[in-house]
Amino acid sequence: MSDLDPIDRWRLVLGQASEAVLGRGEGEVSAMDAALSWLYDRDPSMAERDLHTREGGPGPSTLTVPEWIHAIHELFPQDTIERLQTDAVERYHIDEVVTDPAILEQAVPSESLLQAVLRTKHLMNEKVLAMARKIIQQVVRELMERLAVEVRTAFTGTLDRRRRSAHKIAANFDLRTTLRTNLKHYDPARRRLVLERAVFSSRARRHSEKWQIIILVDQSGSMLPSTIHASVTAACLHGLPQIRTHLCVFDTEVVDLTHHVTDPVETLMKVQLGGGTDIARAVSYGASLVASPRRAIMVLLTDLYEGGDARWLIQQVRDLCSQGTKVLVLAALDDNAAPDYDRQLGQTLADLGAFVGAMTPAHLAQFVADCLR
Repeated sequence: MSDLDPIDRWRLVLGQASEAVLGRGEGEVSAMDAALSWLYDRDPSMAERDLHTREGGPGPSTLTVPEWIHAIHELFPQDTIERLQTDAVERYHIDEVVTDPAILEQAVPSESLLQAVLRTKHLMNEKVLAMARKIIQQVVRELMERLAVEVRTAFTGTLDRRRRSAHKIAANFDLRTTLRTNLKHYDPARRRLVLERAVFSSRARRHSEKWQIIILVDQSGSMLPSTIHASVTAACLHGLPQIRTHLCVFDTEVVDLTHHVTDPVETLMKVQLGGGTDIARAVSYGASLVASPRRAIMVLLTDLYEGGDARWLIQQVRDLCSQGTKVLVLAALDDNAAPDYDRQLGQTLADLGAFVGAMTPAHLAQFVADCLR
């Protein structure tokens, strides 16, 4: 918010009262105004001042409670978010935010709702928390089903059409070659193709020796989508026989969640969003886990806005790369893979040999598979 134009800041402070003089804000300012109006337009003083909720346009009535929770986390800094949530519960008694399980029962499970749940779980009572866990389980299950296919595709190997396989399983079925081989048996009168011989292709082998995948996840609020996908992706990778997966989350401290890596729901329930960021400390801990440097991949999910010692971070990445460990710095790990990170520090780490960028979970799985080959 510190980057806002002074006029836009006054628009947000004064709300509807400023429209006659300042006009309505646009873009992100309009979204901020709508989120603030959703909450503060219900104040009794609005009627006393003869100010009424706007009709039409991007007004507050277009937001549901989960959407409002998600919106304020997208638009405002952490201290403002905490104040807004506190006002919603204590000042305006919007109990649905943290106490009404019907809100979660009626909501359509989605990643947006999952993010809202994770951001407010510390405010929930036990009954709502139990309902929230069900929401998390459903969304995670859907993500697992989708990502598991992408991970299996990356690791099972591609069809090798030059070699035939005696293993007649669906995964090895070569439809194109089967159709071509049986075209001579096509019956024009009945318009049917008789398959006399099904063709199955073998698969290219992947390297089967154990590799270490060490995933370090920044717990800052902006990295929440990445945290969700990292937890699910780590669980998918953990199920592969050739990989030993470690999963850690960090702010100014590091928490090793490897013992929960097979349970993304439990992992996410233990995530504590916000706080400072000490990336160097996390990398130091990750480096201590490396058993065989040339068979290790460190995946660092962070925006690279270092709150600790940047020089120590640079030195550790230099040491890791020089010993043969592959270092992958991801600014985002959601389906949009929209990068938002300290590009100067990112360039420094890239010059040392780290891969720095953004990719989807599917691309991460393929990257790891390529390293293993």
